[in-house]
Amino acid sequence: MEERINAVKKMQDYISLHLYDEINICDLARSVCYSPWHARKIFIELTGVSPTDYIRKLRLKNAALKLRDEKVKVIDVAFECGFNSVDGFQRAFYKEYGCNPKEYALNPVPIPLFISYCVDTIYQKEKEYMKTKQVFITIVEKPDRKVIIKRGKTATDYWSYCMEVGCDVWGILTSIKSISNEPICMWLPKKLIKEGTGEYVQGVEVALDKKVEIPAGFEEIVLPAAKYIMFQGEPFEEKDFEQAIEEIWDAEKKYDPSPLGLRFDPDNPRIQLEPIGKRGYIELVPVK
Repeated sequence: MEERINAVKKMQDYISLHLYDEINICDLARSVCYSPWHARKIFIELTGVSPTDYIRKLRLKNAALKLRDEKVKVIDVAFECGFNSVDGFQRAFYKEYGCNPKEYALNPVPIPLFISYCVDTIYQKEKEYMKTKQVFITIVEKPDRKVIIKRGKTATDYWSYCMEVGCDVWGILTSIKSISNEPICMWLPKKLIKEGTGEYVQGVEVALDKKVEIPAGFEEIVLPAAKYIMFQGEPFEEKDFEQAIEEIWDAEKKYDPSPLGLRFDPDNPRIQLEPIGKRGYIELVPVK
């Protein structure tokens, strides 16, 4: 299993480096010294999509973000993102997201962007984990804001949430432009938990005055300005993300904010950012 995980990880890395070049299955197979048939087979087994679909979905995601954030022409985005024709790009965009790219650029509604997970994060290998030596602490202030969220029924953490709600939520949230430049996960305080729903949600923070189309099944809540202590660990290998999270949780339990004239605030949500190894695991704990 470990050999197959490493091979697919190498193919994912090759795709990332050559995303806008012409890539075929023979290129990927050569990068891992497998036959084209075997390379394609294990890629589908471990990612759930074929290499061709994986490349197309990544190119469309990047194109959508360009159309959302930059003043660019559809024709330029099509060729910049590796498509051979504008017509082909428009057809692929509509098939993936259900809207025309020009219409989307004018009105960027929430869409289910593809989120590519590294296989060695999904299929963790057992390995002795060396605890990081430092946890960095920073005071962060959040303004009054809206958060577009999707609730689960009993979820208390990421895995139980994904089991209930599915993994497509993150792609939709990523498509919505956020004041924090990325979606967030939150443990809601009791006052914000509706009857029959769980404490853990995923959402995206937007400015109070920004009009956002609420996707079906999502809702909008308003959070007041609040102060947070940001706990950030050292960089970690992606497959060790669970241990990195546990280390931050341990630091939070031990930390006393009173020397700063602060105490933990149970009336605001605790915030979790996506575990990304190169920046270290990050959580924001509310204080007052």
